[in-house]
Amino acid sequence: MKQYKKETGKEPYIDGIATVDYIQWLESFVKNNYDPAILKWIKTMFKHAKSKKWNEVYFTFDLHGTISCPDYRKKVKKIQYYPYAKETLQLLSKRKDIKMILWSSSYPEELEIYKKQFEKDDIFFDFVGQNPDITDAKGAFGYYEHKHYFNVLFEDKTGFDPNDWYEIYKYFLNQKYRPIEKWTLKYKEDYHEK
Repeated sequence: MKQYKKETGKEPYIDGIATVDYIQWLESFVKNNYDPAILKWIKTMFKHAKSKKWNEVYFTFDLHGTISCPDYRKKVKKIQYYPYAKETLQLLSKRKDIKMILWSSSYPEELEIYKKQFEKDDIFFDFVGQNPDITDAKGAFGYYEHKHYFNVLFEDKTGFDPNDWYEIYKYFLNQKYRPIEKWTLKYKEDYHEK
């Protein structure tokens, strides 16, 4: 309310009822200043990677209910992209500082069909169902034999809303951070007690 009054010089309420101007201003303010939870987390992970001098972050993507509308048919497999999912994944595919992992309960033969469609659409996943970059054998800071390492999870079962693709797209369209080439992967950790 204080910000509205400061910006407009008007009273937000008259006789205890919100003015139409105030409601419109508030809706616009929320729309222009709202970051979905997933986008807040992406920003946090980039800050963390920068502070650790890691040259890559790992994004894991579920397929159905996240990238594509669910499709339970066995014979016909088609990706029906949510608005801005395709465009966002195309942007992410071009970045050297993001590794993309497809994580789906689709059958292997279905995944092959999906992978071909993604490639036709200029979307390239680095891995499917795993992250061989970060392993205990390579000296990583955790045990990743049954759970692969990732920084960001796009999964409808954890609350990802496909309506958030647009905000994510806008962010990556204008995002400036790029890691320094000499930075390394996250093989060494220095924050656990010895």
